[in-house]
Amino acid sequence: MKRTACIVSAVIVAIALVISLGACDTLKKLSSTTNPSCTWSLNALAAQVVVVPVNGSDLAAATSAVSTGVGGILLFGTMPSDLRTQLASLVSHAPSGHVPFVMADEEGGAVQRLSAVVDNLNSARWMADHWSASQIQQAANSVGTQMKGLGVTMDLAPVLDLDARTTNPSSTNPDGNRSFGIDADRTSKDGLAFAKGLQVADVMPVVKHFPGLGGALNTDNYPAQTASWDQLQKAGLRPFVDAIAAGVPGIMTANATVPGLTDKPASLSPEVTHVLRDQLHFTGLIVTDSLSAVAVSAKGYTPETGAVAALSAGADLVLYGTLDTPASEYDKMTAAIVDAVNKGQLSRGTLVQAANAALNAKHLSSCS
Repeated sequence: MKRTACIVSAVIVAIALVISLGACDTLKKLSSTTNPSCTWSLNALAAQVVVVPVNGSDLAAATSAVSTGVGGILLFGTMPSDLRTQLASLVSHAPSGHVPFVMADEEGGAVQRLSAVVDNLNSARWMADHWSASQIQQAANSVGTQMKGLGVTMDLAPVLDLDARTTNPSSTNPDGNRSFGIDADRTSKDGLAFAKGLQVADVMPVVKHFPGLGGALNTDNYPAQTASWDQLQKAGLRPFVDAIAAGVPGIMTANATVPGLTDKPASLSPEVTHVLRDQLHFTGLIVTDSLSAVAVSAKGYTPETGAVAALSAGADLVLYGTLDTPASEYDKMTAAIVDAVNKGQLSRGTLVQAANAALNAKHLSSCS
């Protein structure tokens, strides 16, 4: 670990010499300070750290979860034309002080959940090849403004992975043209422009997939792997280091293992959280990638056991499922978290810290 710390520190120092702080001033840092006097029940705490998937054609299916204080809802499927009205109705069921994030994957290109109700965005690769950073920021701000108008408050974007491939993502290619490119400087500049555009529109950006999925091995028959930790420190980590220095408020971790750092999916890895919190000094929200992914189950985890492992490792919000996931899965997720605390597998203090990080990111009062 000392060797890793030294290498990362060296990377940070080198990168700090070339970061342009002026482009990053509007990105706000968040504090993950906890409140030791939290009086919430375990059920309420567990709800606050879980994000439920919801099908746009049946938003009401998430009503029960929202009424218990779920941390967020993640939109999938085709969105209704009256999305704004339906989301407002759904969120109105949240208890006071427990308003959920309303989240979407609005990256552009092949990954756009809201294409029926907001303007189309080209892929990150297309934007990097055809637009300046200021144009990217303007486009992201325009879409972000539309998202905010609908009631969407978080965008799981942009992708900061470095990838040379220009094709659409697939089971063997998690990034492709979702990436701004293979050049670390350009990806940092364009990715931060995208994030800044969203945040100026009052939509929280969550950059992904730390510590970098570019060129990852990801097939249905083999647990996913990133490039080696040594390789990531030479280039792939750079856009995330820049984003953290700029004060980006949220980071999504990858589900791939990181050879040389951890043999667990990064979202479930204490080593990955250690790098984020203790070496890179990230103080914002840590969000897992979907714990229903093959990359997680291939390592022997269910979404429920993965959630407990991720929270134990230091994640703040856990994601799972897709548009077809039954509403009952939410009860299984929260029950598993509560059970883990009762059995001593997860400390209440760790759960309080995660819940407060989520509440803080929403500018809500802590769990007292």
